Amino acid sequence: MENVKIDKTIDARGSACPGPMMEAIRAIKAAPVGTVIEVLSADKGSTNDIPAWVKKVGHELVGIEERDGYWSIVVKKVK
Repeated sequence: MENVKIDKTIDARGSACPGPMMEAIRAIKAAPVGTVIEVLSADKGSTNDIPAWVKKVGHELVGIEERDGYWSIVVKKVK
């Protein structure tokens, strides 16, 4: 994911499930098509919940990367 241009980062590391997913949904709904959003979450459940929601609604999961005690989940709004 090093070459991906992130348009917006949401730091949800202080939120428990389902907080990070709710923040991601709000950001994606408010963003224009083509926006790449990174969600930072310390909740491992987000690595399942956010990709499942992204697939269900038809956006693109760019990638998930584990970092130092948290995850970066990158999503592209495609519609």
